[in-house]
Amino acid sequence: MTDRYELTMIDAAMRSGTAFRPSAFEVFARRLPGARRYGVVAGTGRFLQRLAEFRFGDAELASIRPWASAELVDWLAEYRFSGDIRGYAEGELYFPGSPVLVVEGTFAEAVVLETVALSVLNYDSAVANAATRMVRAAKGRPLAEMGSRRANEEAAVAAARAAYVAGFSATSNLAAGSRWGIPTMGTAAHSFTLLHDSEAEAFQAQIDALGVGTTLLVDTYDIEQGIRTAIEVAGTGLGGIRLDSGDLNEVAADARRLLDSLGATGTRITVTSDLDEYAIAGLQASPVDAYGVGTSLVTGSGAPAAGMVYKLVARQGADGAWKGVAKHSEGKASTGGEKTAVRTLRGGVAVEETVLLTDDPGTLADAARAGRALQVPLVAAGEIDERWLGAGGVAAARDRHAASVAELPADAHRLARGEPALPTAFR
Repeated sequence: MTDRYELTMIDAAMRSGTAFRPSAFEVFARRLPGARRYGVVAGTGRFLQRLAEFRFGDAELASIRPWASAELVDWLAEYRFSGDIRGYAEGELYFPGSPVLVVEGTFAEAVVLETVALSVLNYDSAVANAATRMVRAAKGRPLAEMGSRRANEEAAVAAARAAYVAGFSATSNLAAGSRWGIPTMGTAAHSFTLLHDSEAEAFQAQIDALGVGTTLLVDTYDIEQGIRTAIEVAGTGLGGIRLDSGDLNEVAADARRLLDSLGATGTRITVTSDLDEYAIAGLQASPVDAYGVGTSLVTGSGAPAAGMVYKLVARQGADGAWKGVAKHSEGKASTGGEKTAVRTLRGGVAVEETVLLTDDPGTLADAARAGRALQVPLVAAGEIDERWLGAGGVAAARDRHAASVAELPADAHRLARGEPALPTAFR
């Protein structure tokens, strides 16, 4: 869960006597991926779980001994993070420069967490960034995550979690349901229909197992005949049909007319087939009741990483005084100093991301300003706040996201590329 250069830095810093200087690192994004209007913080609970398990065992230590100093190996053998971490509550929105996560500890114990923090937050936030756009495009119609077969096995579980945080209603992934308390869904694929001697036999078998409220996949052969067969077998009380091919606007409209003519006016229509936020928006006027989304969701819908970075922003000097530090590289400049943030609201509508700076982390508590505080304590003296873990943490993140999105100005939900919905002001 870490890169070699984290350890070589610690090794060299041990030799120079700077490895254990009190330091503060910050996770932030210089810009929003794909010129989107806002980002979603996701993965915080997963990062905290990884932090609790972040240990160097005998096998790991043996693998680095050929190039690491004995001092470094001995230190890693006893590694336990003992510092403080605060950050945006999971599900919260972020903007360029938002101090999404602040890690305070010695340089050595904080720098070694860079890779694991970024690998979790960058992927999970990328999926949540895509998911929130899809949720807005769906305008209240439910969406199910079904992208497990388009991601590696652990990324699939993480993606399901991030999508749920951002407003999806269910997942097909059973591991995500078990680990995180996310509702699961699923009925049948085309192979189930092909297994049986006729479409009618397949539908009857599914209804016998799952009840008449199930959703039947009607496009294995001919859609119109599939719908007629579905109603013949299930009756007009059939729960739903799923469409996975063709021009979905046209196919859904034809399906609705046919269902209504057969008396199945309450039968829902779910559509799948390579949907993204633009396709979902294009189906707004169609008689679609729900969506299933896979590939585009788990790959961030064109932005597979959130672009977050992990940078040293403050440290103590040899004299014990805190000093803000920052990169000045062209295109990659950062803002030094410890930070906290509030969202400035007017009439309940967000108007600014206000970031408060200081060189001394001890003064942040005195920086009270009008606005809603965005950072919450996550780890204190190495002890993880368990409110952010497990299914309870996911539920809290989902609620936080819904509340944060509700604060945005109306034009923040446009799908077109544009400037961030809120300006970020450093004060």
